[in-house]
Amino acid sequence: MSAFVIVHSIIRDPEKFKVYGQSARGIVAAHGGEFYLRGKVAGVLTGEHHHQNALVIKFPDQDAIQKWYNSPEYQALIPNRDEAADMIFISCDEPPA
Repeated sequence: MSAFVIVHSIIRDPEKFKVYGQSARGIVAAHGGEFYLRGKVAGVLTGEHHHQNALVIKFPDQDAIQKWYNSPEYQALIPNRDEAADMIFISCDEPPA
């Protein structure tokens, strides 16, 4: 069953974020991930949400997500990511058919 990572972000340093994004794309792909949706948050229908961007990455399963996120290659990017942006990562399973 597919699994997804949903990311909400506020970019603080566009140049550092660009470097992070370029590196992260290859690591995501190496773990079977594909970018499913990427864009600016158009509006908030209820509640409070202060992040400006949303991203959805599709992976084969939760195991692939854990291997990607915990890989030494991705972990090495986290200090740069944290300097570049405020990000929230959420994983969820694809609902059964």
